[in-house]
Amino acid sequence: MASGEVKSVLFVCLGNICRSPIAEAIFKKLVTDGNVQNKWMIDSGAVSDWNVGRSPDARALSCLRNHGIVTAHKARQVTQDDFVTFDYMLCMDESNLRDLQRKSKQVKNCTAKIELLGTYDPQNQRIIEDPYYGNDEDFETVYEQCLRCCKAFLEKPH
Repeated sequence: MASGEVKSVLFVCLGNICRSPIAEAIFKKLVTDGNVQNKWMIDSGAVSDWNVGRSPDARALSCLRNHGIVTAHKARQVTQDDFVTFDYMLCMDESNLRDLQRKSKQVKNCTAKIELLGTYDPQNQRIIEDPYYGNDEDFETVYEQCLRCCKAFLEKPH
């Protein structure tokens, strides 16, 4: 990455209250800890409009707090502008990927690289399952996966 050049990443899941805000919060912490926060624009969004304006799931917030991370994120839906504003749109599962790819076809100059966050997992767990109907352990699994993937994504040349 050239000095002074800002890269941007949007983490995406179905409702933007579990997986993507966890990934967003982890990535923000990683870039802050690495003192490169001025080189990144970071956000998260949903393919659906179900939770717009809501805070992340209480279990997601609790999981993040257990790891010393706080977020004030409010859920939002992915917009057409996101496809030209963000360099990367990293989503959690094949359904999110299909939705984003379909939506990107309606955008004239889509410049975002759309891929699974799990593509970066050194343990090769490509899909980050939705923990919504699960338990605290499932949220912890999502946290661990997102942490591995975000670290690997941050370390790659951009």
